[in-house]
Amino acid sequence: MIRRSFRLTLKEGKIEEYKKRHDAIWPELSSALTSLGISNYSIYYDSKDNTLIEYMELTDENRFDELEEMDIVKKWNNYMQDLLITKSSTDTSAVEDELREVFHHN
Repeated sequence: MIRRSFRLTLKEGKIEEYKKRHDAIWPELSSALTSLGISNYSIYYDSKDNTLIEYMELTDENRFDELEEMDIVKKWNNYMQDLLITKSSTDTSAVEDELREVFHHN
């Protein structure tokens, strides 16, 4: 099992809408995540700096790279771009900083 974690920045005052949209996540998006071997996926919010921390487990590291190329993910990124700091107005994927694991206990 491969564990990965990322930090994203939520725009000011957008946490309730962000949570609302994720509470109604599209079934096609959930299926896409599962098909790429992504499981145990959680997102945490830190109100001190509007930071979101994503945590996920993967069965195959190489499949994760396919995520951003999937049409359903591009559609989701467009849907979420008004809530997140994104790469640009044309690249609506969120600016993500990968976090390095420094400790794990099973």
